[in-house]
Amino acid sequence: MTKKIAIIGAGPGGYVAAIRAAQLGADVALIENVRVGGTCLNRGCIPTKTYFTNAKILSDMRRASEFGIEVDGFRLNGKALLKRKEEVVENIVGGVEKLISSYKNIELIEGKASFENANTLKVSLKNGEEKTVAADYIIIATGSSAQMTETKGVDLEGVITSDELLELDEIPETLIVVGGGVIGLEFASIYKELGSNVILLASRILKDGDKEIAKRLTPTLKKQGIEVYVDIRAKEIIKENDKLKVIAKYKEKDEEITVEGNYVLIASGRAPNVEGLGLDKVGIEYSPKGIKVDENFETTVPHVFAIGDVNSRGIQLAHVASAQGEFVVERILGENPDINLDVYPSCVFTMTEVAQVGFTEEKLKEMGKEYKVSKFMFSANGKAVTLGEAEGIVKIIASPDDTILGVHILGPHANDLIHEGALAIANKLDAKAITRTIHAHPTLSEAFSEATLGLDEKAIHIVPKRKKK
Repeated sequence: MTKKIAIIGAGPGGYVAAIRAAQLGADVALIENVRVGGTCLNRGCIPTKTYFTNAKILSDMRRASEFGIEVDGFRLNGKALLKRKEEVVENIVGGVEKLISSYKNIELIEGKASFENANTLKVSLKNGEEKTVAADYIIIATGSSAQMTETKGVDLEGVITSDELLELDEIPETLIVVGGGVIGLEFASIYKELGSNVILLASRILKDGDKEIAKRLTPTLKKQGIEVYVDIRAKEIIKENDKLKVIAKYKEKDEEITVEGNYVLIASGRAPNVEGLGLDKVGIEYSPKGIKVDENFETTVPHVFAIGDVNSRGIQLAHVASAQGEFVVERILGENPDINLDVYPSCVFTMTEVAQVGFTEEKLKEMGKEYKVSKFMFSANGKAVTLGEAEGIVKIIASPDDTILGVHILGPHANDLIHEGALAIANKLDAKAITRTIHAHPTLSEAFSEATLGLDEKAIHIVPKRKKK
């Protein structure tokens, strides 16, 4: 008998789960309250990376003279920037909608769903009517939303989240960014290139990242022209003479500073979307961290699952939500999922990109594991030098027997290069799997190969270490 699966939310977790379930023969009800694509396609990954591209072009134009090119008279048009972002989003979201419609066993329902019981949803449709959806299995994929801090003054006009920032048709003269995580760093770096004076207030830079990479990133942000304050927390926001002022206090010393800007971006994190789902009605356990799930993403109610940002795993990445969605529907439909959910790359689109996968040194020390480290600087990579982006490093962490445990990259196209590391770690490959593979020249990937060779002090383009007498 054909199984019926209802999925609440059509973001990267929900729509990918729906398509995979349809491929495997299930009947799928895909319910979305806003628009297909969720935060990622509509208000997150895609619009942000669209602006990142604009920022990169502007950066290159400002540096044109370094490449023997004279460029005069260019300027940014904020309204055109917003229009292009909307066109890119429409193109991608429209493509996904068309893809979903090509599966005749997926019913896309526009409305807000809530639980009637463990196998039944009530959907308040956008036209004002109600629809009942019964299913053998239900997958919650409602994602997360930008979260405001409890800082005094966050309700003032001009204090915004990333959602509002992406809707502005002007570039703020001065933007104060509160938060040193992925969201805060990306917007700080992007808007600096778009023309804002940017002030970054961060308690920590990439708190879950490799400390050495975070330490190296901070000077690159300052070199870009961002005013950076670290180990500091926003205490209060006030408004005087149409200007916003943020009073911030250092964590480790008794000192306060005050910075002033036109807008304050609160980039302190995201909260799972659980409101209005009726979870209490059916006994699904949840907390401020998200919906409680087991190792198979099943909630405390049998046959009900939660994937992506909304579950308590705390991994708020679109590609992880997609992988979890595939995993869940394959298990439901009797497949044997062959997806390594423990290994996933994390990417930061600052002007000097950051990417990581696997363990950090700090985590391995905490676990009491032995390891060794090799590093290769992009300044010794021919392609990076030709790009004029020779700043940064490839850092590889391996076990004593050369099994690759972690890869951390700061530098040009780090977010593309990281996948060689992800492939190696997900498949428990040792360094020889990389070093026996010829890497094309001149490419940035050679830096990865050289860093791997360095685990056994065989890197070619590094001055050899002096042997102790």
